[in-house]
Amino acid sequence: MKRVVAVLFVFALIVPAGAAENQPAWAFFFPAANQPTAAEPDSAPKQAPGSKLKYTMAQIDDLKNPPDWFPNEHAPMPKVVAHGGPGAVLGCASCHLASGMGHPESASIAGLKQVYMFRQLMDFKNGARRNAILLNGKPQANATQYMVNIAKDLSPEDAKAASQWFSALKPQRNWVRVVEAANVPKSYITRGFMRVALPGGGTEPIGNRVIELPQDVNRQVLRDPHSGTTAYVPPGAIARGRALATSGRACETCHGTDLTGVADVPSIAGRSPTYIFRQLYSFKTGARAGAASMPMQGVTANFNEADMVSLAAYVASLPNS
Repeated sequence: MKRVVAVLFVFALIVPAGAAENQPAWAFFFPAANQPTAAEPDSAPKQAPGSKLKYTMAQIDDLKNPPDWFPNEHAPMPKVVAHGGPGAVLGCASCHLASGMGHPESASIAGLKQVYMFRQLMDFKNGARRNAILLNGKPQANATQYMVNIAKDLSPEDAKAASQWFSALKPQRNWVRVVEAANVPKSYITRGFMRVALPGGGTEPIGNRVIELPQDVNRQVLRDPHSGTTAYVPPGAIARGRALATSGRACETCHGTDLTGVADVPSIAGRSPTYIFRQLYSFKTGARAGAASMPMQGVTANFNEADMVSLAAYVASLPNS
């Protein structure tokens, strides 16, 4: 199974056209303005390792009909998960995968409480949960904005069906491998909102970022639910995050001693550090302002971006079940 990601490229790295300055656009997944030259379209059927099924790339990229490589690993999907719905409503499994583990641009939602997920969908729908990246007061096109648009067209019945289905899935252990590194592979955001290594290689300083890349780029492009990510974080970030998280039991009080959730407070252990950072930033800026958000707004009020990167690194390094 070979997929040529690119052959030739001229690339100007990754500040999205129009993104406001002094905002962590790296965490919000804007497609790069200049993309590496794509290979010729390939119509040959593809196959994920271990699956007996085959899909063409056109089928894999059909966000209203995402691939389900291992249908025997889960209960039958509700229609909205498998095929989406009216208007902007995409098949939930296109971004969150048939495992619910998702990619860094979306979210890992496997095993979250149904009541929590339903509340988040309603917060997206009613504007309480918004896109945190603005230019001249307008939200910029990114993966978060996709979710806002989806939720606006999502019926309460479909929201309930999707949240119930994903809540029954078990999180996959070791989906994210957290690695501290001063220098990381150069990368870019594809038109499909995935961060991948830049063809031709090379490295760059990580700075104050999380750079989360596929463990196998070909399998990620196929939306293989068995293939996770490697998350690069700054040196010392995990220890700094542990100190922040355990000081005054800042995280344990609500999320539990192992951070795997209490009642309808979500499990956060072992989930994407890119996603965790994005939520911390959104709480701090008020972009997440639902009724249950006030405690997190208070927690994040005094955090800077380095604190949030460190917390995300520590949380992601923990076992998720």
